[in-house]
Amino acid sequence: MWLFDSTLRAAALIAEMAWDTWWALVLGFTLSGAVEAFVSEDRMTGALGGDGWREVGLGALLGAASSSCSYSAVGTTKTLFKKGGSGVATLGAFMFASTDLVVELGLVIWVLLGWQFVVGEYLGGVVAVAVLALLFRHVVPAEWVESAREHVRATDRTACPTCDVTVDPTDEDAVSMETATGLEHFCCGGCRRVFEARETGSDDARLRDRLATRDGWESAFRAAMKDWEMVWRDVALGFVIAGLVGGFVPDAWWTALVPGGSGLAGVTLATAVAIGIGVATFMCSVGNVPFALVLWQNGLPFGAVLSFVYADLLIPPLVRIYRQYYGARMAAALTAALAVAALVAGVTVHYVATGVGFVPPAGEVGGTVPSGYTTALNLLLTPVFAVQVAVTYGTDAVRRRTAATLDRVDSSVRRSVRLTGAVLAVGAAVVAAAIGTAVDAVAEHRSERTDDRRRWRDRAVRAVGTAASAGKRGERALAAANRAVIDRIDSAETGRSAPAADASTADQTGGTAPGSTAETADDGDSAADTDERSSDPTS
Repeated sequence: MWLFDSTLRAAALIAEMAWDTWWALVLGFTLSGAVEAFVSEDRMTGALGGDGWREVGLGALLGAASSSCSYSAVGTTKTLFKKGGSGVATLGAFMFASTDLVVELGLVIWVLLGWQFVVGEYLGGVVAVAVLALLFRHVVPAEWVESAREHVRATDRTACPTCDVTVDPTDEDAVSMETATGLEHFCCGGCRRVFEARETGSDDARLRDRLATRDGWESAFRAAMKDWEMVWRDVALGFVIAGLVGGFVPDAWWTALVPGGSGLAGVTLATAVAIGIGVATFMCSVGNVPFALVLWQNGLPFGAVLSFVYADLLIPPLVRIYRQYYGARMAAALTAALAVAALVAGVTVHYVATGVGFVPPAGEVGGTVPSGYTTALNLLLTPVFAVQVAVTYGTDAVRRRTAATLDRVDSSVRRSVRLTGAVLAVGAAVVAAAIGTAVDAVAEHRSERTDDRRRWRDRAVRAVGTAASAGKRGERALAAANRAVIDRIDSAETGRSAPAADASTADQTGGTAPGSTAETADDGDSAADTDERSSDPTS
């Protein structure tokens, strides 16, 4: 009963968080895609060449307006640094702001945790950027920074020209394209489409003309979908982990994990623990927010929750990338600086917020957006997302991807059904054998061993046959449902293309192939099932 209740509670938490934050994610990625499409990388590099507070502020602002994907932020930072951006403005300000001060992060925090955490997030981000700037100015030696720049230029590998993530040309997700400068390799199709859109006009045209043109906004939509492609797994994983933790982990466990005590030492220790948990999640900043909600509900201090979100740049995969880009010495300095900045920012904001009096009561969350507004915003922005998908991939590609997804889901469910049937069959056989053994022991004293053994063995055989038949019936039902969905998609496509006779013929021919294949496979399953029943002595 506990397992069933916990599973339902976890599923409800996942669904609730996904529904509440959907509009915020769509809006945030749309805005960041627009900035990426209309502001060139060369202009950003020119603005970040110095190490003064002006360059630090520009780096933070440009980072806050960019993609929230940690990997994309690290790759873009490397490009800006390699082209001449200062370590203070790029490694210190831009990289932190591009993951922890972005618009979509603030929107998701507002929905799940409340406006107080949004204020704390951005206030803490300013503190963290200031700490990083001071560390890169006065603690990290200038020769280390220049040595790291030379290391980047000397060891730079094949990189995506859009997000600058290292690309393996042999990877199945990599995309190649001939350009005016030669063959370019992209990490994904979304980056290729953004690159193509950027190449259609100059930097001046991007700001002066393309902002009010259809081509300009199509480029922005493609940039938004590129961000979706990079971070959706982290976001989905964050919802799932937060739901499972909230549904299954008892409160007593959190009481033991979260350090007690008050005062500066207690808050600092709790913040350090929160950073350690953030490192272990392996997720981006937006993906960390659902888990931050669970931590806040289970007693973590206000500032420690914020530091947990800031720890997204300290996860082991990114630390390994720092070492590849900048060398071991600079990677260690950068990692230590990010950890110190997250710790100082969390503790500072905790006491500032406590002193001002806007820390919410312990465990109180969300409620900022009424449910009616959430529904309205989801209904308003879901069509925007649909248009972005259609513009980026095309309707034909969407149809093919939908059919391919259905096929993958069908295959996964079929395997699950087979595994479940096998487990049930083995379980039935084990139970029957155990009962038969017990009956044998009793029958030794009652001279009824022969008849009882035969009867229980027959029951075991029938149980195995019943479990196997149930698995086959479930598999056939899934195949029929999958075939019906694909046929409906094909019939809708055929109806739209009816005015063109040749296209109609081609669609009808292509539309019947999945169904024919499914029917053939289903007939094979039926035949196999018939053979199985004929060989079953109990059927």
